[in-house]
Amino acid sequence: MDMDGNETGDSLKRFYVVLPAIIGILLFLFLLDLIIGSVNIPPDALVRIITGGEVKETWMNIFWDWRMPKAITALFAGGALALSGLLMQTFFRNPLADPYILGISSGASLGVAFVMLSAGIFGAGTIFASVGFIGDLSISVAAIVGAFLVLLLILLISGKIQSNITILILGIMVSYISSAIVTILLQFSDESAMHSYSFWTFGSFSGVTWSQLPFMVFLLLIGYILSICLVKPLNALLLGEQYAESMGMNYNGIRYGIIITTALMAGVVTAFCGPIGFLGIAIPHFCRAIFVTADHRILVPGCILVGGIIALCTDLISHLPGTDIVLPLNAITALFGAPVVIWVIVRGTRFGRGVIS
Repeated sequence: MDMDGNETGDSLKRFYVVLPAIIGILLFLFLLDLIIGSVNIPPDALVRIITGGEVKETWMNIFWDWRMPKAITALFAGGALALSGLLMQTFFRNPLADPYILGISSGASLGVAFVMLSAGIFGAGTIFASVGFIGDLSISVAAIVGAFLVLLLILLISGKIQSNITILILGIMVSYISSAIVTILLQFSDESAMHSYSFWTFGSFSGVTWSQLPFMVFLLLIGYILSICLVKPLNALLLGEQYAESMGMNYNGIRYGIIITTALMAGVVTAFCGPIGFLGIAIPHFCRAIFVTADHRILVPGCILVGGIIALCTDLISHLPGTDIVLPLNAITALFGAPVVIWVIVRGTRFGRGVIS
């Protein structure tokens, strides 16, 4: 069904018409993200780098050590955040829900805060961050552990409470508690640790190394696959919980599936890129506007592609091409995302009619 409750034929035709253009834009921005930066790499040099030809060593190092992992990270993280936001907006039937509404991001931030900030207090973080493979992934592992603990709490609660709104409120309370603990840790940390943690909260696609990238991409691909598997239940939820149950679906199973999938993608992105706001809340609305539908058979692949496009755009802008200045990624996403949220509120619920009760 589309946003007006009609057949999906027109929406599917529109999706297939615009799909080549969207893929083309995605590939163009991906290449642009490899070419443009503080040091521009000419397109012909880019081809020689990829084909193993001779180029300046500086360009070679910038390309392989910096820009390629950054562009791949933006591509996958943008899609994951967009999907997570879509799942939460449908689950809570609220157009202003985002991937972090369950407190997953706060849990990840708390895990990172323990590693970064506790070193100066207990000395444990230094030991945790100093050894081999775990050392390279220490921040990410800490964030995943923090997000997983919050997820576990939410799952335990959701098993006893049927109201989604109550789960939503509990998620917000978990966020407050996590933020309060982080604030206390900051109070007792040294200046260097505080600076490192603050920099992490800015969000960035450029901190992922080649050794971390396969791990991150693998986990996000699992999230993509799970989201695709949830398309039918998500469409059923648009018509209400009772309708989903009347279709023979296990509603509790659907809840667990949506929460786990969202937590996996949001937690992994936060672990490797920091807490990146607004993409998750804004991109699903972009997709509903572009494809004029609430059908998740279209929105799920649409969010993956459009999420990648918007993430690459924000990454390009944040690095201010031609300069050495790098702006906080969260500032750029907020500049783009906040107007979308305002637009949703002011315009009403036309494009979100399918997810709002």
